Amino acid sequence: MKKILEFGGVAAGILLIAFGVAAIVLGANGKNTVVSSLKEQQIVGTPDMTPAGIAAEARQAGLPAGIKLPTCSVAGQAVNSGARARCFADYMRIHAYEATGGVTYANMPHYATADGKGTNDATKALMSNGRPVDNAARNVWVTETALSTALNVSYMADQLGNFGIVVGVALLLSGFGFVILAVGGALRAGSWLFEKKASSKQTAASMTIPAGV
Repeated sequence: MKKILEFGGVAAGILLIAFGVAAIVLGANGKNTVVSSLKEQQIVGTPDMTPAGIAAEARQAGLPAGIKLPTCSVAGQAVNSGARARCFADYMRIHAYEATGGVTYANMPHYATADGKGTNDATKALMSNGRPVDNAARNVWVTETALSTALNVSYMADQLGNFGIVVGVALLLSGFGFVILAVGGALRAGSWLFEKKASSKQTAASMTIPAGV
């Protein structure tokens, strides 16, 4: 029975080590995929992608003060990591606000009008071939949302890769610990671990005063 427990401890440790190695490899491969995919797109931050630069643009465009501006900087830098991809996406959001006058997609009028203000009433919209003309400015948000979502997914994938590596290291350490304990006999009856517990029980028993003494 003791041998079975020892072999079981070693087997469990080996499995944990194997899972740890697999988690590290998968995490590293995920991060490499993110980097290679971003490099393929050849994205470079524009000169205004600094906190000071975007703040000046936002004031000039008259954007509402409630819009949160980016605090990172990616100006002139190649977007080749998850963190830079997320930063670039944040600046794209502000650029979309500037292009649409600080109005979100949901709050923009659906149809175009002659005065450029737009309307949600199809009867007051510009007509083309008997149909109301869509507000072209809304396409800015459609494009921005698609691109920024892809960039944010790259950031998420990069962070998941980091998480996988951390979990893999934890599994490796746990696996080595199991193997050391099993091979070293710490789980065997009569080992130093059980002797310590036994001595502790004996000490506690000797300190106990019988009732009525």
